[in-house]
Parts: sequence; structure tokens; C-alpha cells
Amino acid sequence: MVKSSPTGGVMPMDLAGRLARERERLLGMTDAERAFRKQYLKDQELAHGEPKFVPELYRETVNPIRRLYRAPLDAFRVMITPIVGAQRALHIRYFAGKFLMITLFAYGCTYYFKYNGNDWTRPGGWRKVESRIAVFPGDPEFPKVSERTVGADYASRGFKDVKVNL
Repeated sequence: MVKSSPTGGVMPMDLAGRLARERERLLGMTDAERAFRKQYLKDQELAHGEPKFVPELYRETVNPIRRLYRAPLDAFRVMITPIVGAQRALHIRYFAGKFLMITLFAYGCTYYFKYNGNDWTRPGGWRKVESRIAVFPGDPEFPKVSERTVGADYASRGFKDVKVNL
């Protein structure tokens, strides 16, 4: 038995035969082949109520950690299924999860950028650098001089603005 084979080492059986290809069907079919093709297509239709959800199969095939973090939205889906229907409940569950992930990411980024700025109190963090506005001859502000006049103005990272009470 070959473990890497999807059929477990057994040769796959082609149930559709040569009629699976449109070109073969266009060449012509006998009455027996037409009946076989009709029955084959009828057999491909799902019965009413299929596909069925089997809880035991779900527990066996889905990782326990994944089941744990999916449980709140799955409970929400079960709760709204009688109201909106099964297919719409699946869509709502899917997009609610994505919306929650995007919202948590946005809140996390907002918190990080707000409280972890690069100033003189810490070595890291995000730093906002503003470029000087280009002023050309003929502009009303033309010889615009830099606001930095001494060497300590450069790279102070907010240290000069601190008021110390002694």
C-alpha cells in the first residue's frame, strides 16, 4: 500500500468513461451510452439535506486549538441560522471574523503608534519626520530660514521641550 497515494495504492476507476470529454460525446453516442450518461449525471446530484454536517468528523479532522478560537463565531452562526438561513449565516460568520481581525489590528496599530513614539525617553519606537517645504524664488515666503538655529536643535527628539520643575 502506498501511503502518499490519494487512492491508497488502488488504481483509480474512471466512472464517466470516455463520455467525460465533450469531444468524445460530440463524435456520437449509442443509445446505451446516452442512458449511461443520463444516469451518471443524475447520480452526481446531491440528495435533499446534503451535504450533512457530522460533528464527530469535525472533531476528528479539525485541530483542537482551531476549534477553540473558532467556537465564539461558530456559536454566533448557530444562533443566527434560524433567522437568516444557513448560507447567509455562513457568510455573516466569515465576514464578521475578518472584520474583527481588521478592527483588532487597527486598534493595536493605533495603540502602538500613540504610546510608543520615538522621543528622548526611549531608544526605539516610530519616529515622525517632517520634510521642509520647498520655497522657490518668487514665493511670498522666499528666503525661508530653517527653524533650527543651533546644533542642539537637531535630533533633540523632544528633549528641549520638556519643562523640569526643581
